[in-house]
Amino acid sequence: MAKAKTSAHKVVMTEGKREIIRGLLSEYDIQTTGDIQDALKDLLGETIKEMMIAEMEEHLGYGKSERSDSDDYRNGYKSKTVKSSMGEVALSVPQDRKSTFEPIVVKKGQKDISEIDQKIIAMYAKGMTTRQISDTIEDIYGFDVSEGFVSDVTDKILPHIEEWQHRPLDAIYPVVYIDAIHYSVRDNGIIRKLAAYVILGITRDGLKEVLSITVGDNESAKYWLNVLNELKNRGVKDIMIICADGLSGIKEAITAAFPQTEYQRCMVHMVRNTLKYVPSKDMKAFATDLKTIYNAASENDGRKALDHVYEKWSVKYPNALKRWYNNWDVISPIFKFSKDVRKIIYTTNAIESLNSCYRKLNRQRSVFPSSQALLKALYLATFEVTKKWTQAVKNWGPAYGEMCIMYEGRLPE
Repeated sequence: MAKAKTSAHKVVMTEGKREIIRGLLSEYDIQTTGDIQDALKDLLGETIKEMMIAEMEEHLGYGKSERSDSDDYRNGYKSKTVKSSMGEVALSVPQDRKSTFEPIVVKKGQKDISEIDQKIIAMYAKGMTTRQISDTIEDIYGFDVSEGFVSDVTDKILPHIEEWQHRPLDAIYPVVYIDAIHYSVRDNGIIRKLAAYVILGITRDGLKEVLSITVGDNESAKYWLNVLNELKNRGVKDIMIICADGLSGIKEAITAAFPQTEYQRCMVHMVRNTLKYVPSKDMKAFATDLKTIYNAASENDGRKALDHVYEKWSVKYPNALKRWYNNWDVISPIFKFSKDVRKIIYTTNAIESLNSCYRKLNRQRSVFPSSQALLKALYLATFEVTKKWTQAVKNWGPAYGEMCIMYEGRLPE
């Protein structure tokens, strides 16, 4: 809806607006909110009509009351109904005798003029704030839309989010990744850090699929059990490997929900968390030594490599490798696979393209106005990036073959 801007970006009730409102009340005999909607649709139709009349004048080269030697002239109006964000709107489209007039504001054959809604949603998907979208619409189209209007438009996707979050899933996923990205969210006037938990599955065909996105701040075995049980309720019967960081309670929840599933710690997170203890001068050498652990030929060789790295660096960084020893049981599953397959399982390459898209949201917005606003942005960003997911992950054929052997009877060959 239109608004007047002040330096504080507040809506100001000017005398001009009061006059418009008085005119509306008088002209349309407005009694209910439905009457307001009908009045606005009528005004929209009349506004577009006036714009097309102006376009017709430019097309013919002379005004309605002017004389001309042209053999083309106005030829009345044609009725047309189009869809808009306010519902169906009746239009009167000016015609010319030669039928050469091509209106721009509403093109011939165009049945929907609500594309402004789609443009707003697309901008929201790219991480723009409601303020940025409002300003961009004004810059491009020359009219102003309020931040509240932008929010109302994006709220239209909430039922789609609900439907998507509860859609049926495949019965079997060979690999599932769980990752978290943190955002600042305003909650009752207080800015809090909330985590967006993304669950990404690899199907039996090797295709990536986002299974679920949840926003929360209460990691626990109970929390993760609820999340995993929701996957079961949506049709998931078995998962071979769940790859995740050391999320609180995740190991216990996996054991309860999917007792046959192996929990694999993500090596990318393991390395990142380890290098937090290491200054930049030693970081490259330390990272190179860590590769000898997870690239070892066998679990026994990997354990020996861990001991060697510890002996080399423990004097300078005694706590850096503590988590490797404490989590060896959830690091070691990778050693049963070939190196090519390990790269699929223990890295987050499959989820990195998604994460890079999510991180843009953090760069665009320092604070989300609500957890619902964050969920809308995540949902739209997900659909932006997953449009490109048409190919199976690299080396999926050999990986699936090895999994069929390792998890005999659980994967259809």
